[in-house]
Parts: sequence; C-alpha cells; structure tokens
Amino acid sequence: MIKQTSAAALALALGAALTVVSVPAAAADGDKCFGVALKGKNDCKAGAGTSCAGTSKTDYQANSWKLVPAGTCEKTVSKTSPTGYGQLAEFKPKM
Repeated sequence: MIKQTSAAALALALGAALTVVSVPAAAADGDKCFGVALKGKNDCKAGAGTSCAGTSKTDYQANSWKLVPAGTCEKTVSKTSPTGYGQLAEFKPKM
C-alpha cells in the first residue's frame, strides 16, 4: 500500500512540475505589445483606473498590452504610437 501511495504522489508531483515549467515557455513565445489592443480587448495592464484583462478604455491605449506572436509587435498597426506600430513598452500616445 505504501508503494502505491508513493507512486501516486510521485506522478502528481511530476505532473505539477511539468505544468509549472510549461507556463513560462508559453509566455516566451509571445511579446507584450503596447498600443495595439482594441477597447476592452487588452490582455492586461491598462493604467490608472483599470485592473487587468479587458479593461482598456480606448482603442490602441498606449499603456495596455496584448500578447502577440514573438517578433510581430513592431509590425502591428497602432494608431496612437509615434511610429504607427506597436511598442514593447508603454509610450506616450501621439496627439
């Protein structure tokens, strides 16, 4: 009985470890791209007065981000960015 319990505990621990390892790997495949999310469609962080995902107040909000495939952010259109494309960090929107 002890061997069965130990094997089950080992299997659960291994499964948990693999889950923890896979989360950072998934995040590494994308970039946080600021200024590309549409109103209410951001993945997280949308500045003062907002909490997280889905809380951006305007389209292309400069301080909210959307996770995009790695290497595509600065090729994604942003109507508020000084360059006209997404940024890898928050920015001051052009007027």
